[in-house]
Amino acid sequence: MPRTTAPQGRTGRPPVTSRAEILAAARRLIDRDGWEKLTIRRLAAELGVGATTLYHHIRNKEDLLVLLLNHYIEQLERPAPPADPRERVLAAATAMHDALAGWPWAAEVLTADGFIGLLDESALWMVEEILAGAEDAGLTPDGAVRLFRGVWYYTVGEILVRAHTRNRDESAPLPPFRAAFDADRVPHLAAIGTRWGTLAAENTYPEGLRALVDGLLRNPSTH
Repeated sequence: MPRTTAPQGRTGRPPVTSRAEILAAARRLIDRDGWEKLTIRRLAAELGVGATTLYHHIRNKEDLLVLLLNHYIEQLERPAPPADPRERVLAAATAMHDALAGWPWAAEVLTADGFIGLLDESALWMVEEILAGAEDAGLTPDGAVRLFRGVWYYTVGEILVRAHTRNRDESAPLPPFRAAFDADRVPHLAAIGTRWGTLAAENTYPEGLRALVDGLLRNPSTH
């Protein structure tokens, strides 16, 4: 049967023919307006098709977000894992951090602990590398999961705090930092004073990651 033409009133763009077009349009909307505002109707309008057309490719918004995440992670470069187990964990965790920093909305979507059950195996290589490195370092499988969870919480927290701070700075700047603290009540804060903002802005993720991983590898509860 020959393909029908686009309905009258459309912008003249060709009908959607592939999932790749849908994912590309969804990413444009997310980059422009944020993932919370992504809806099937808005995506259909972006593509110039009816919403029912999209349901031939995706079930709902959650399905679309998972497809986007799988596609995004699969496009990332996958470096060869280091031979040393500790360095393998650090390298995979750093790759995870850098991937989320490049697209912070993904960190928000993945904040639920059950996200691993949603992604394709091809998109879970960073998780696999962390677990493998932890077990090669002497942890039990259960301990390796606990190590991953600690690294994941630390990494997501870092990404979201920085992303939200950046977004706040761009839309509604925070009030000026207070000039002084009461040294009798909070002496340590008073000693730091206005240097807090400069110190808080430093990128300490690599140092913190190493300290966290080393501590978890030595923690008896993970063995």
